[in-house]
Amino acid sequence: MIPIPRPLECLTFIAYAITATLLALALTASATFTLRRAEQVVGGMREMGVPDSWFPRLATLKAAGALGLIGGLWFAPLGTAAATGVILYFIGALITHLRAKDYALAPAAVLTLIAVAALALRIASA
Repeated sequence: MIPIPRPLECLTFIAYAITATLLALALTASATFTLRRAEQVVGGMREMGVPDSWFPRLATLKAAGALGLIGGLWFAPLGTAAATGVILYFIGALITHLRAKDYALAPAAVLTLIAVAALALRIASA
């Protein structure tokens, strides 16, 4: 017998799908801009004291997070791991801003909260 999903599970999965897709798009754009050394992205990173040699690694982490969030649509543990990784990435970004005494935290804070929402929704819909 095929299990019939409950309506709440369907809604939380749809919410995860939307959240994960939007976050993955933002991460993909940021990773692309970082790899291309777009001034609007890497300029801020340089001001925070991030060495240029870290840019490819940071872009790879963002791209991996994006792929994991999308892969999490089919394999829940991957989505959970990816959302957790993205949360940790942006906590690191917030700490970097604070250490540099730059209090323009809104972009990193918003992305952290969206990643927290993605994690909660993936867990709830698994």
